[in-house]
Amino acid sequence: MGDSESGIVLHHLEDSRSHRILWLLEELEVPYTIKEYKRLPNKQAPPELRKVHPLGKAPVITDGGRTFAESGLIIEYLIGRYGEDKFGVKRDVNSEAWIDNTFFIHYSEGSVQPNLLQRALGTVVVKEVPFFVRPFARLIFGKIDEAATSPDLERHGQLIEAQLTKVESKGGWLAGAGHPTSADFMMSITLQIFLKDAPEYAGPKTKEYVKRIQERPAYKKVLALPGGSLDFLYTES
Repeated sequence: MGDSESGIVLHHLEDSRSHRILWLLEELEVPYTIKEYKRLPNKQAPPELRKVHPLGKAPVITDGGRTFAESGLIIEYLIGRYGEDKFGVKRDVNSEAWIDNTFFIHYSEGSVQPNLLQRALGTVVVKEVPFFVRPFARLIFGKIDEAATSPDLERHGQLIEAQLTKVESKGGWLAGAGHPTSADFMMSITLQIFLKDAPEYAGPKTKEYVKRIQERPAYKKVLALPGGSLDFLYTES
């Protein structure tokens, strides 16, 4: 980790998905600086983040006078500039590895996270409403989960398990490239949230995959960094 803001700066919000960028930066072994932001009492990002990027969300990085937002772009940029030989996948529309890598980059935030958010919001709302309304809120959100969210999460769990089975003989990483790729850095947080909030739909290979990530030296190093806490994610009991 760097000690100045002359190179890569990660604008890191506590308890956020920018944790995946921390892991990637440690794996790349490039100098960088963390600028940490604390959440407001209502759990929203502080307004200071809007001075870095108009959306006011994390993660955001600055590098060489340029600012990058959105996890997928940040990960692709960092690997393309600093780690193509280590974590890249050759762009080839006929390559299964490239197709799988690209799919899971978009799948993480485009398909899985919305369903996980639906389930999490239901839990939060039930806790926040007045106690005399709570039974009705629990019933309503339980019906929504049963009818829509749970079936989707079950399908996600089956798809992920099938992919990990497919790449098992190729190193076990999602793109089957023999090493972690953008897909793995994107899915690392997603699957830890999945194991925490929808464990009933996570198969054994998914649990093994997450454990493999958590045991990597670079990942363990993140835990000791400012903002590296994993309190909001799955940890093996």
